[in-house]
Amino acid sequence: MVTKKDKNVQRLKRHARVRSKISGTAERPRLAVYRSNAHIYAQIIDDVKGVTLVAASSTEKGFDGIGSNKEAAKKVGQMIAEKALAAGISEVVFDRGGYIYHGRVSELAAGAREGGLKF
Repeated sequence: MVTKKDKNVQRLKRHARVRSKISGTAERPRLAVYRSNAHIYAQIIDDVKGVTLVAASSTEKGFDGIGSNKEAAKKVGQMIAEKALAAGISEVVFDRGGYIYHGRVSELAAGAREGGLKF
């Protein structure tokens, strides 16, 4: 009998492989993306200290609209860029979290770039 592979387990394997190669520092922190069925989340993390510097998501109070489409992802990308620039962060390392760089993940990246983040 053929068993279906768990997609999230496969994603976590990809994520671990990517994380072994990239890491966020104080000069260039990591922009991590998490995508659920209903929402999208982004964090800027300093891995040396183990601290989240800035976070934005489609669940925040000021966010309007549906949290699970490409427009929402672009808004979250712009929100994270705005908060990062206010915190003095201009360059980041993009961590797609094991997701394919397509759809909501690429829209979030595009929104962050439009907002002024460099990666």
